[in-house]
Amino acid sequence: TWVAFFAATGVILSAAYALWLYRRVIFGALTKDSLKNLLDLSPREKAIIYPLVVLVIFFGVYPAPVFDATAQSVKALVTNVTASINSAQTAAAN
Repeated sequence: TWVAFFAATGVILSAAYALWLYRRVIFGALTKDSLKNLLDLSPREKAIIYPLVVLVIFFGVYPAPVFDATAQSVKALVTNVTASINSAQTAAAN
């Protein structure tokens, strides 16, 4: 259909533009002199980001502490949502 054709064309053009833009941003030459003197990360920024990276990797590999801490509230939320759905279905059936 025509809709699928235009949708596929849009996806292809978007991907091509994203790749072109990525190449210009990442591999392009710096044109402003003020940007040429910037360092990647200062020691202060490294001291802030390294513990965060370690925590993200740790909780990505071993998420049990987060799940254990939130289990009770998630269980209560699921119970409330289930009760609401059941009451809505009962009301709709009557």
